[in-house]
Amino acid sequence: MSEIEIPEALRYSLEDEWIRDDGDRVVIGITDYAQQQLGDIVFVELPEVGAIIDRGEAFGVIESVKAVSDLFAPITGKVLAVNDELAERPEAVNEDCYGDGWILAVSSSDPGEIQALLDVQAYRKHVDERAE
Repeated sequence: MSEIEIPEALRYSLEDEWIRDDGDRVVIGITDYAQQQLGDIVFVELPEVGAIIDRGEAFGVIESVKAVSDLFAPITGKVLAVNDELAERPEAVNEDCYGDGWILAVSSSDPGEIQALLDVQAYRKHVDERAE
């Protein structure tokens, strides 16, 4: 497997989603490990703006040439924005999963949920354990 990028400034879920707390909103995407495991992404199904997502529950679907996988909410919140570009260019997730390939932005209803997620060291350990 090629080297996996795991940025320091983000928090991570056990289901391979990342979150970035931007203060007034939290941006969510899938990790480099997840996009490498999926392979070429061909479709992303996202919730409507205004929908409520619940921590641990599926909020969308990501489809690759290898598999169809649910996207799980790392935190509870109201959807403020979705990355509409993914409808036309789902491969943006493969190309820049921490940048242009972001998935959605939510308002966090419980800041404690963010702190409960994995930091970079814990997530790297989680990835390494599955790669063995």
